[in-house]
Amino acid sequence: MRTMKISIKDYFSEFLFEYETPRQVIVKNSRVAVVCRIIQLGVLAYIIGWVFIYEKGYQTMDTAIGSVLTKMKGLAYTNITGKERIWDVADYVFPEQGDSSFVVMTNYISTTQTQGKCHEIPDGKNKCNSDADCDEGTYKRTGNGHMTGKCENSTSTCEIYSWCPVEDDRQIPDPPILQAAENYTLFIKNSITFRQFNVVRLGDIVERSGFNFSEIARMGGAIGILIDWDCNLDLSITYCKPNYEFHGLYGTGKDDKENKPSLGYNFRYGKYFVEDNVEKRTLMKVFGVRINIIVYGRAGKFDIIPVLMAIGSGVGIFGVATVICDLLLLYLLPKRDYYKNMKFKNTEIQEEKPDLPPSQTEKDQP
Repeated sequence: MRTMKISIKDYFSEFLFEYETPRQVIVKNSRVAVVCRIIQLGVLAYIIGWVFIYEKGYQTMDTAIGSVLTKMKGLAYTNITGKERIWDVADYVFPEQGDSSFVVMTNYISTTQTQGKCHEIPDGKNKCNSDADCDEGTYKRTGNGHMTGKCENSTSTCEIYSWCPVEDDRQIPDPPILQAAENYTLFIKNSITFRQFNVVRLGDIVERSGFNFSEIARMGGAIGILIDWDCNLDLSITYCKPNYEFHGLYGTGKDDKENKPSLGYNFRYGKYFVEDNVEKRTLMKVFGVRINIIVYGRAGKFDIIPVLMAIGSGVGIFGVATVICDLLLLYLLPKRDYYKNMKFKNTEIQEEKPDLPPSQTEKDQP
């Protein structure tokens, strides 16, 4: 215990009352010198190549917030059971024009309905054998209305009170009704500090995202458009141009059919009207391409502060070469004890005693 106290006391004494100063020692060892220069060249390449050239460490970076304005253009013609119709942007774009996220209708199922009693679709999900299987006043999760307590023998399904007839979406129109949507054009106006206009065909967008238009138009899907601005303000403004990337988010490819329980993209909306004092509606199940546009921008400009910080950090990294070479000299090379004696030297500064004048007795001595 006494020895431990002495060692702790010596440690604190050395820490408080001893001063260390670097000592320059020139070592004539080619292997250590080569290792040192290789490390220094690597650090220099990192500072110049990565920090300054690739990461533009000499610039101050700023992230921009952009805005997007979109417009669809195009017409489609349909002739269903002798009923001709022209479809324009007011009919096939949801919601209204101008948003950065919207849906272009490419297919649909239309059902004219009135409120009343009718049977469920015989699709196997709402099957019944007797009235006991149809609990009156309740609603099944897979059903389309409130059950009346009656089982329809002709379809073996429960009778319900709902919008009738119930929509039957088991057969999706193929080919898609609005196949002409492939030739619609999408006008994108996006801006951060500078504005850029682009017109892209919808079919080209689908193709660049990795989907087949005929497949995605039938059951719908989603596509992401990333507009990336990367501007170097130290150069001319003409070089500041956006980069467009198209990504298929989900669609109707072969992998989707095998792995996803719900394919494509669709939604429903109703057009309500009154006929013979009876409220009716046309229920539209819409299949379409959902487009999400994201704008990301950043700009850099020369600034002396990041330059000084990058240089300072680089100078600090240069010290790694010295640390590694010292480890080689002091712990790995055969003459490590010799190098230790050359590198480290202990000195003690002795206090000088003042010269006192001789006493009278000393003067009288011969």
